[in-house]
Amino acid sequence: MDVPTRVPPPPGDTRVPLDGRGLTLPALVRLADATAVPAVDPGALDRVRRARETADRLAATGRWYGRGTGVGAHRSVAVDPADETGHGLRLLRSHAGGAGALLPARTVRAMLAIRANQLLAAGSGIHPSFVTALTDALRLGVHPAVNEYGAVGTGDLTALAQTALTLLGERPWLTGDGSPAAPAGTGEVDLPHPRAHAEVDGDRSSGELPAPVTLRAGDALALLSSNALALAQAALAGHETEVLLRATHAVAALSLAAVSGSPEAYAAPVHALRPYPGPARAAAEVRRLLGLSDEPVAPGPPPTGRRIQDPYGFRAFPQVHGAALDASAALRRIVEVEINCPTENPVLTPDGRLYHHGGFFAAPLALALDGLNLALLKTAQLSAARLSALSRPGLTGLPAFLTAGPPGSSGTMILEYTANSALAELRSSAAAPASAGHAVLSHGLEEAAGFAGQAARQTSRAGAAYATVLACELVVAVRALRLRPVPSATPVFTLAASALPTGLEDRPLTGDIATAAQLLPRLAEL
Repeated sequence: MDVPTRVPPPPGDTRVPLDGRGLTLPALVRLADATAVPAVDPGALDRVRRARETADRLAATGRWYGRGTGVGAHRSVAVDPADETGHGLRLLRSHAGGAGALLPARTVRAMLAIRANQLLAAGSGIHPSFVTALTDALRLGVHPAVNEYGAVGTGDLTALAQTALTLLGERPWLTGDGSPAAPAGTGEVDLPHPRAHAEVDGDRSSGELPAPVTLRAGDALALLSSNALALAQAALAGHETEVLLRATHAVAALSLAAVSGSPEAYAAPVHALRPYPGPARAAAEVRRLLGLSDEPVAPGPPPTGRRIQDPYGFRAFPQVHGAALDASAALRRIVEVEINCPTENPVLTPDGRLYHHGGFFAAPLALALDGLNLALLKTAQLSAARLSALSRPGLTGLPAFLTAGPPGSSGTMILEYTANSALAELRSSAAAPASAGHAVLSHGLEEAAGFAGQAARQTSRAGAAYATVLACELVVAVRALRLRPVPSATPVFTLAASALPTGLEDRPLTGDIATAAQLLPRLAEL
C-alpha cells in the first residue's frame, strides 16, 4: 500500500518486549518498520528451555510427529533415532521450495517477530537458540530471502524453511535494501533480483550477522509449524486498513458538510437503539469532527424544495462504515491471539503433555480477512457514491462537477472514473473470498486449506484501491467546501485545505489525488 502508516514509537522507547503473551499489533508494526528492537523476556526464554527438556524426554518414550516420523503422507514412516537431526535438515531443505517475488523486508521482519514471540509461548519444544537468532536478526537489521508463493493456510512451510536455512547459514541474509549482507555459507541459493522486490526500510546492519544456529533433533518441524508469514501480512494489511478507516471519518464528514447534510442520521439516540459498536463509533466520530450535538434537534417541516433526508452515501454511512470498523476490530483480535499463542503440531501444554492437533489451520484468520475485504468494498461504494453526489447541483447548490471556468468546463468530472476504476479493483479482491478455495494435498491426507496468506494479500490490494477511492472523494469534498459562500471552519477542513492545491481551473488532477492519499494518515489522527 502506498499510504505511509508507520507507528511512531513513544518518546525514548525503542524496545518491544517479547514474552509469548503480550505482543500487540502496534508493537509488531514498530518491529516491522525497524523503529524498535525486540527485548526477549528472560522468564519466557527460560520456559522455552524447560519445554525443550520436556520435549527431549517425551520424544525418547514414543513417536513424535516430524521428529521420530516423516511428515504429511509419511506420518507413519519411522525415522531412525540416530538420524533425527539429519531427517530435520532434509525436511528443511526439501520444504524450502517457495517461488515468486521476494517479499519486502518489512513483511519478513514482521514474520520473524511473530515467530519468535510464538516460540516464546513455549509450546514447540524447539531449542532456545532459534529464538535468540530470530531476535538477533531483527536487532541487526537483516532478514532471510522469502518468496511470495508456497503456503495454503496450513502453515507457512516454505517461508519458514527458507528462514531456517538462513539461520543455519545455508542461505544469505539480506539487508533492508534487499542486497545480500554476506556471502552464503554452503548450499545453493536462488535469489531472483532481490533489489527489485525488497522494500527499503533502512539498513540497520553494521556488518554483524546472527551466529549460525546448530540444528538439533526436533527443531525443524518445530520452527516450520506456524502461519507466521500469513499473520505478518494480515497484521500489516490490517493496520494500514485501520488507518484508512479512521481517515474515512474525516473525509465523510467533509462531504456531509459540503452538501449541508442532515445530522439526524448521526444522532446518538438513533445508534443506541441498534447498539452495534462500529456504527455508533462512526456516527460519533463524524459528530465530533463537525462539532455536532449528540442529539441534534430536527428543524421542523423543511422549506419547500428542501430534502427531508439524504442519499444513502450520507444517511447510511454509520451503518455501512461501522460494519467495516467492526470487521477491522475482529481481525485485530484474531491476529493478536494468534501471535501470542503456540500453534505448533505437535504442541506441548504447560503441564508437560504432548498433543497432535490441527491448531495450525488458519480458518479464523482467513475468514476475518475475507470479511474485512467485503466490508471495505461496501464502505468504498458509499465513498464513490458521495463523490458522485458532490457533483450534482441539485444536491449541493454548486456548479455541476464543481467547475469554476467557462461553460462546458469539466471540473472534477474525471474523478468519478478514477474512483470507480479503483473500486473495480477492490471489488475483484473481495468478490472471490480466499477462504472459499480448496486443495487436497499429500496423498489426500490434507484435504482442505485455509488460504490465509492469499486473503491477506487480497486485503493489501483492497486497501490500496480503497485509499485511491477515498483520496478522490477528499479532493472533491474540499473543492465543494471552497466553493460554498462560507467555507467550513472545522479543523479537519483547515488541515485538508492547507495541503491540497487551490486552483479550480480545468487541469490534471493526478497530483491532487496523490497529495490527498498522503494526507489520509494525518486525517486519521485528528
